[in-house]
Amino acid sequence: MRLVGLTGGIASGKSTVSAAFSRLGATIVDADVLAREVLAPGSEGLALAVAQFGVAIIGADGGLDRKRLGEIIFADAEQRKALEAITHPRIFQCFLDATEAGRARGLPAMIYDAPLLIERQLHLMMEVVVVVWVPREVQIERLMLRDTIDRPAAELRLAAQMPLDDKRALANHVIDNSGTREHTVEQVARVWAAINA
Repeated sequence: MRLVGLTGGIASGKSTVSAAFSRLGATIVDADVLAREVLAPGSEGLALAVAQFGVAIIGADGGLDRKRLGEIIFADAEQRKALEAITHPRIFQCFLDATEAGRARGLPAMIYDAPLLIERQLHLMMEVVVVVWVPREVQIERLMLRDTIDRPAAELRLAAQMPLDDKRALANHVIDNSGTREHTVEQVARVWAAINA
C-alpha cells in the first residue's frame, strides 16, 4: 500500500483538495478528524486538556470549545506545545491503526491528510508528499474571511505554522490552489493518476 501524505497550511484549501481526492476514490485518513476523536467528550485526551488549560475550554454542550482553545494556543507557543504533547501521540496511534487496517483491506494507496505532516516529520514515512500551496497574501485574505478575524490575528496564526514555500520545497507534487476550483480539481486528477501509475 502506497502511503501518500497530503499537507498544506491554514486556509490553503487542503480540505477542498482532500475532498477532490476522495471523489476520485482515494481512501483518506484525516488528522483533523482524528484530533476531534482524541479530544472527544469522555476521552483521556480531553481530560488532560482540561487539566492543562482549565474548564474554560469546555463548551455549554460539554464538548471542547475549539474557538476558545484556539485563542489560547495561537497566543502562546508553550501552550501550543502542551496541547501537541497531549494530542499528537494519540493521533499518531490512530494513524498507525488506520494504516494497518488499510493494508489488511488490500488498499493500493491511502492518503494521510495532516496539516503538520512535515513539522512532525511524518513526511519521512510517506512514499509521496503532496503540498497544497497558495501565495501567503491569498492565505491571509482567506483566513481573515473564513474566521472573521483581523489581519494581525491572521498573521499570528500563520506565524505558528511552517511557511507554505518551505513545505513546497519538500513535496513530490504541488497543487496550486490560488486559481479556480476547476483548475485545482484538474491538478488533483493529474496527481492521483501519477500516484496510481
